[in-house]
Amino acid sequence: MNGQTSARGRFITFEGIDGAGKSTHIGFVTALLSEAGKTVVSSREPGGTPLGEKLRELLLHEKMDVGTEALLAFASRREHLAQVIGPALGRGDWVLSDRFTDASFAYQGGGRGLPLPKLEALEQWVHPGLQPDLTLLFDVPLEVARERLDATRDLDKFESEEAAFFERCRNEYLRRAAQSKGRIVVIDSTRSIDEVRAQLRAALEKVL
Repeated sequence: MNGQTSARGRFITFEGIDGAGKSTHIGFVTALLSEAGKTVVSSREPGGTPLGEKLRELLLHEKMDVGTEALLAFASRREHLAQVIGPALGRGDWVLSDRFTDASFAYQGGGRGLPLPKLEALEQWVHPGLQPDLTLLFDVPLEVARERLDATRDLDKFESEEAAFFERCRNEYLRRAAQSKGRIVVIDSTRSIDEVRAQLRAALEKVL
């Protein structure tokens, strides 16, 4: 995506293990970009389309083979790209997505142990050559994430996993961040809201 004209849209994704706090700050980034004169489309994965939302319910609540889980996640993603992300970027809008392909590597790859080459093959099939302009990875120690989750709501299939699962997810996120050549910016989500917002402003300067 890099190297195109400045008039095109930008694609920003929000990542992190459950309880890392990413959802808390999506509204702030949306408002910040809107104040800068950008037209913002905010979406999520799995989901983002009528079909994607149906697949989301299956993914979050039904037991299934890890391969089935990965294929359904990428099926939802393909529809998301075709119906929402691609058209919005083509109009010059800025797209914010609560999770994208990094989540599949973290959850199905790191967490569930699906071989990464299988995920890489799906990535190349579903969105060849397309990566987010910026990925904000909200990172917290595992115990902080679990405490935040336990205090908020009923847990879905993934949120109910044991600590070791989330440790593997987090490690895979950080591994990808280290190899991202700057695309993934790690946000220390243990800090105060004002400090996190300062980190977000600094990260957004990369694409504004």
